[in-house]
Amino acid sequence: MTANVGGADRVLRFIVGIILLLVPFVGASIIPALAGIGGWAWVIGAVGLVMLLTAIFRFCPAYSLVGINSCARK
Repeated sequence: MTANVGGADRVLRFIVGIILLLVPFVGASIIPALAGIGGWAWVIGAVGLVMLLTAIFRFCPAYSLVGINSCARK
């Protein structure tokens, strides 16, 4: 497993992942429009967890399937 998530991609995944991970817990209290999403909040949270993990481990399985590598070339 070689790293295929780098630089700005990693930072963006980390920030968006944290935000999405918080949706099931505090989404409706911060953004009232999210009150009606119900069980979808947990799906959004799971997507956030996946984004956070791909940022931490610097590896995205979907990137490897389609041949994308956002790491800087050496």
